[in-house]
Amino acid sequence: MKKAYIFLSTLGILGVAAIVIVALVTANRINNQERFSVTGSGTVYAKADIANLTVGLKTEVKKTAAEATKENTTKMNDILKELKGLNIDSKDIKTTDYRLSPVYNWTDQKGQQLAGYEVSQNVNVKIRNLDSIGDVISKTTEKGANQIGNITFTIDDEFELKNEARELAIQKAKEKAEMIAEQTGMKLGDIKGVYENSYVPTVSYDYTNARKESSLGMGAADMAISSPSIEAGQNEIKVEVTLNYEIK
Repeated sequence: MKKAYIFLSTLGILGVAAIVIVALVTANRINNQERFSVTGSGTVYAKADIANLTVGLKTEVKKTAAEATKENTTKMNDILKELKGLNIDSKDIKTTDYRLSPVYNWTDQKGQQLAGYEVSQNVNVKIRNLDSIGDVISKTTEKGANQIGNITFTIDDEFELKNEARELAIQKAKEKAEMIAEQTGMKLGDIKGVYENSYVPTVSYDYTNARKESSLGMGAADMAISSPSIEAGQNEIKVEVTLNYEIK
């Protein structure tokens, strides 16, 4: 009797296992054989309305950390004052880097020796009036900025543009699915899933205008520097949409 019970229990376990295996195979068949995915992309172009620019100052080597800090603070305060005078709001100026570093010299005779200290400080400036980019560069350079670059152009509000790009992507994905179905003899069912991937590449320029001095020893603060022409161009807003169809 006990052996019969064990035999029947084993049959029951095998039966359950068989049902699970059949269910997994069926699910796998549905997922892999009765689904069809197609991807479409939509792209729109728009002129950038925001410029981001890094403005920085690196001091010359000073004997003490205090001297280097003092010089950097004085000049950087002048640069920030100039930015605000160009109608750059305080909320659009953000310090991104500040470093006080020792500087060493190396000679074969004496090895490594401390030469002094230098300070570097960078701020990111968001420029909302693109016509003032050249003035921001030239005026801050006149005040002593010697690390200027990493200009990027972005769009402040991309919501409607992304909606437009998404609509194009969905339209193209549907057209592609219908064309493939017609060519292969498939019959498309309902859309069972939608996946989106979007990105907005930024237009970037690397511009560096180191502080200049004339052959007569005149500092940059005493020199008028012409404003460079910086063109914003257009930004690309791209959305990719993947549609997951059921196959009849």
